[in-house]
Amino acid sequence: MTSTANGEPSSSSPEPPWLALPREVSDILRPRMPGIVEAIIAAVPQLVPAYARPIEGRFGRGLRRGVAAALDRFLQLPGTRLPALSDESRQLVAGLGSGEFRQGRSMDALLSAYRMGARVTFREMSRVSVDNHLGQSVVVDLGESILAYIDELSAVSAEAYAFEQSERAGAVDRRRTGLLELLLLGQADEAALRQTAALADWALPPVMTVVTLPVDRAAGLRLRLGPGTLVIERETDAVALIPARTTPSARADLDKALRGRGASIGPVCGWEKVPESLRLAVLAASVLEPRDDPDAPPIWADEHLAEVVLGAEPSAIAELANRRLAPLDGLRAGQRERLAETLLAWLRHWGQRAPVAAELGIHPQTVGYRAAQLRELFGETLEDPKARFELELALRAGRR
Repeated sequence: MTSTANGEPSSSSPEPPWLALPREVSDILRPRMPGIVEAIIAAVPQLVPAYARPIEGRFGRGLRRGVAAALDRFLQLPGTRLPALSDESRQLVAGLGSGEFRQGRSMDALLSAYRMGARVTFREMSRVSVDNHLGQSVVVDLGESILAYIDELSAVSAEAYAFEQSERAGAVDRRRTGLLELLLLGQADEAALRQTAALADWALPPVMTVVTLPVDRAAGLRLRLGPGTLVIERETDAVALIPARTTPSARADLDKALRGRGASIGPVCGWEKVPESLRLAVLAASVLEPRDDPDAPPIWADEHLAEVVLGAEPSAIAELANRRLAPLDGLRAGQRERLAETLLAWLRHWGQRAPVAAELGIHPQTVGYRAAQLRELFGETLEDPKARFELELALRAGRR
């Protein structure tokens, strides 16, 4: 209902039902208000289970004050175009809604109390109206006015409840973002982390999983990964921290949830290893081919640790390759590629011809021929364990 500057509704608003009530209704009903208040107070614990406790102390005083103020405002309305609530009563009713959230109750309890109060109020007021011979039309208008009034109370309280809920959710989100930043920095001690986690309403799990993905693919990520997930969006990426489950299906479920998002997943770790897990996830994403397919699974860093090691210091690997693979430099490109491929397979299979031939799809005699060429090029280097290891590193790096 819109209103003018003096509090009266604008001409475009529908007439309120209490305009049809005679003004003397208020004078007749006012002396009965204390009894109506007590009737409502008595009905609350009987009809609304959430309030089924003694009506005393702070709760009782607050309830009586709220009911009395609501009825007093209602008695100001008959014969007027006043809005259902004044600024003062609107603030009181809004406080009831936000208070319900802070007390941990659902809005249903307060709405039920309003409906119950409306029934008791109508029963008592209609009885007074009949006793004073005000006529059937007044009783009907009185009932319609009470319903419209209660609808307004319910709407204002529900709006305040929703606002308090969103404010709480926003505060919790901010605290959880701060908690995730602490974990990613890895600089807080356990006591500080647990205190921050408690303020963020988040239980610090024994082990957790770190996920990184492009920020433009993070929409709906928290909902997709389920309750307990912490998410922070940075300039180019988003990071999620998930309490790790140890069930056999947990890995498959997470793989499915992250498909098509270009995600990389660090090894499961305790809180103190979160920065290292994230670093491995980032490195794995950087050294492997991008996965842009809509159904592409995420990268699991713990399945690609060798590639991560090789990609962690590319300049060192390049220098190692220059040194160890120098004997191949004088060959033609095709021959160099064939011998490098054969050397890697030969090192991987410890010089056994049959597995090398099977891997490369060539005849074992061809393997023998190429192995002889390699021995001629590399000489005794192929008998040195350290050299063999470095050769394999260099060759694997070239085939990442």
